[in-house]
This record gives sequence, structure tokens and C-alpha cells, in this order.
Amino acid sequence: MQKTRPKYLDLLEIRQPLPAVVSFLHRVSGALLFFPGIPLVLCTLDMVLNSPQGYAQLQSLLANPLFKAGLLLSLWFFLHHLLAGIRFLALDLHYGGALHQARLTSKAVLAAGIILTLLIGVAIW
Repeated sequence: MQKTRPKYLDLLEIRQPLPAVVSFLHRVSGALLFFPGIPLVLCTLDMVLNSPQGYAQLQSLLANPLFKAGLLLSLWFFLHHLLAGIRFLALDLHYGGALHQARLTSKAVLAAGIILTLLIGVAIW
């Protein structure tokens, strides 16, 4: 029996279901919060607490729109990781495990993360 297999796998054509996308984004956001996130927060905290000049330097950085955009992106990483983590804890407790509920909570996590990021972005911009 000879199986016909594709000669190549086009990764851009594969469509994952929404719960899989939320799970992947949860892992990526967790990794990005851990590695560049924690060192950047500690470096910023060190800069602010060392001297008044460091605090003034941080305030001038916060006036830069590119820095604010990076801050908003890292805020979305945090909010998505938090909300998806709560969703996964609920799934571990056997709440929302049905297919319809899993899709609905995935949509809710994505929407809530984006809406909260936009609301906080409006407040800091």
C-alpha cells in the first residue's frame, strides 16, 4: 500500500482553530514576557531609582511615540497572557471544555485583550 503524501508542506496554508491560536499566543506572550520583559523592567526600575536624572530620562523616553507603541505591545502581551491563563485554569477545572464554549471563550480572550489594551492605550497616549 503506497500512500500519496504531499511533496512539501505549505505552512501558510494551514489554518488552526481559534483555541489553538489563543494557546500559541499564550505561549509566545509568556516567553516574551519572561526573557526580554523581565530584564527590561528591572533595567528601567534601576534607571528610575538610581537618580533624578534617570527618572527624567525615562520621562523623555515615555514622550517618544515609538516607545509608547512598544509599551502598548508589551501591555497586550501581558493582558493576553493573563486572560488566556485564566481561561486555561477554567479549562483545567472542567469549565468551558465543550467545543462551542472553547471557541466562545477564545473569542472573548482575544477581544478582551485588544479592548483593554486600547482603553489603556488611550489613557497613556
